[in-house]
Amino acid sequence: MKFKDYYEVLGVERDAAAADIKKAYRKLAHDFHPDVSKDPKGEAKFKEVSEAYATLKDAEKRAAYDQLGRHRPGEEFEPPRGWQQNTGRGAGGGFEGVDLSELFSAFGRGGRGPAARSARPGQDYEVRTPVTLEQVFAGSEIDVDLAIPETGADGLPHRASRSFRVRVPKGAEDGQRLRLAGKGGMSPNGGAAGDLYVVIDLQPHPIYQLTGRDLALDLPLAPWEAVLGATVEVPTLGGAVEMTLPPGTAAGRRLRLARRGLPHANGAPGDLYAVVRIAVPPTPTDRERELYEALKQASQADVRAGWQTARA
Repeated sequence: MKFKDYYEVLGVERDAAAADIKKAYRKLAHDFHPDVSKDPKGEAKFKEVSEAYATLKDAEKRAAYDQLGRHRPGEEFEPPRGWQQNTGRGAGGGFEGVDLSELFSAFGRGGRGPAARSARPGQDYEVRTPVTLEQVFAGSEIDVDLAIPETGADGLPHRASRSFRVRVPKGAEDGQRLRLAGKGGMSPNGGAAGDLYVVIDLQPHPIYQLTGRDLALDLPLAPWEAVLGATVEVPTLGGAVEMTLPPGTAAGRRLRLARRGLPHANGAPGDLYAVVRIAVPPTPTDRERELYEALKQASQADVRAGWQTARA
């Protein structure tokens, strides 16, 4: 079989501590991860680094690897006599055509020692997914598509495309984690699959502003509606409702629609506040301008009566 220098791959000394091996692996795995690296050989290097770490992080596998001695990378070699029995491969098993990574991925499966008896669970993963206020208000099902890193039976990583139908509970909060048991990474040696956590990423809304469970929106009023009063339709997440405005409604006034905000998972919903904004016609017609001039002449209102005139 061809020798692979796992210590050289990770860039550590042969007597490196387990913590140093882990630190080196994390840095290299990040640098060469397919989602990060621009190197055309990045994926191959990522697999090589993962293969080396899979052996050196395990004390029993590392000890067996060290027994192979030192060889040049790629050099054909035969393990020392008796190595088969020490690793559980069995006498007469032979190593012709066996890859070193395959050998160590199968190491310990012969029923000897804790490594053979203990199956490691798969890795847990977390993904943020965009969710709208409408989906949280009603409670909805959404599709989540992602590629999950997995470790195959050969001990090497690969990416598996997955699609899940996720139920967003009514009243879910921004940052809330939804657990999908057994939907994470597969176990490398027959253990239970990991879990997938879907994190709610509540999206900004074009109309509503959210504070806690309360919603607020700007309510544009024409000047005559504010002066004379009016009945207007106000959009809510549950559908439009009519609101009656009294005469003389001032700009900035907050009008409350009770229980029209976001629901709580357990409890009463929040409220919706309509904040009055006076909308002035940007391009009045000649007739409108004439009427505004007439109003100007007829009105005795002093809207700045409370101001103090500065003295020179």
